[in-house]
Parts: sequence; C-alpha cells; structure tokens
Amino acid sequence: MKKFLSVAYVCAISSFYYSQTAKKTIPCYDLTEVLKVEATPLYKPHLDASKSFGVKLLWDSKTIQKYIGNGKFHKIKMKGKGYRIQKLDYSRAYMVSKAKATLEKMGARFSKETKGHTFTVSSMTRTLEDQCRLRKVNANASVGISSHNYGNSFDISYIRFNDVLKYNPKMEIALEKVLNYYANAGRIYYIKEKQQSCYHITVRNY
Repeated sequence: MKKFLSVAYVCAISSFYYSQTAKKTIPCYDLTEVLKVEATPLYKPHLDASKSFGVKLLWDSKTIQKYIGNGKFHKIKMKGKGYRIQKLDYSRAYMVSKAKATLEKMGARFSKETKGHTFTVSSMTRTLEDQCRLRKVNANASVGISSHNYGNSFDISYIRFNDVLKYNPKMEIALEKVLNYYANAGRIYYIKEKQQSCYHITVRNY
C-alpha cells in the first residue's frame, strides 16, 4: 500500500534522466545553471518536440498567462471521455491545442477499448517555479528543463483507474496499448516512470 501512496506526489521526470551531480549543486531558481543541465539521449526527443511548438520556457505564472491570453494555451477539462484529471497542486490544466486534442483522443480510445473505463492524468504544464516547489516535497522532480515546461506534456498514472488507487494490470495493459498506438503513429513520445508509477507523455508537433 505504501507503494501506491507515492502517487500522492505529482508525477515528475525522474532524476534518472539528469546528472546526479547536478542535482546536488544546482540552485532551484538559478535559470542560468538550470539550463546547463543536459538531458540524456532517452529524454532529449521529448525536449526537442516541446521546443517545436514555438513556446518559450515557462518561467512563472506571467508566462503562462501570456500564452493563455494570446490563445496558444487551452484549458483542459477536469473530466472527459476516458480520462480524469486529479487535483493539480504543482501544475496547471493548460496545454497547446495539439496536446489537448491528443489527450482527448487518447481518452476516447481508452474508453472504447475498455468499454467505459477512465485513466487519471496526474500532472500537466509546469513553470520552473512550479517545478521548484515540487522539488521541496519530491526529490525526484527534475532538476533541469522538463518537457512539462513547454505546455505539451502530461503524466498518466498506471495505478489509478476509475478514480480508484489500486493496481489493475488489465487496465495498465489497455493504457499501454493506447500509448503504443499513438507512439507508433508518430504523435507522442512516452516513458514509463516506475519510481513515480506513471507514464510521462510528450505530444509531438505532428
């Protein structure tokens, strides 16, 4: 049960993808130093995809509001066909239009495949300030730049379906089937984060 309770912390890119040395030395709000942290080859495609949407690095709430105001970011409904969004303490329910559409299509496909079940989105768009707040309660939150910082990434828990926190291998297999479909179609990248019990999904600019 203790393992399942870890989902209470918002899923974040694991420090596995970044230098452990950097994790110990980089100040949370020093943007110059944060930018020096290099992503591993596994994670680099996520960042490259994020930068292709023309969204600059989200530093604080003002940058989020800028993209909401000019119509670049769109509000994500807390409930949709095939998905639910849990309470977001360290991220915001806004994404670029292609990411919003992809999430909705994934939810609809999952609902169809499972005859009405839902998966849970546990994290969405974050500013660097959000990320720093998250690191105070979750040491696994990324030290460097995350694809969450560009408005086209979200996390899906694989231990919470139908708003129930419980390991469900049947639902997890169904979810991964949907993820593979969109990955093979060139629409997303995803990483299974075992430590955080979620899939990190980055929508590509297809």
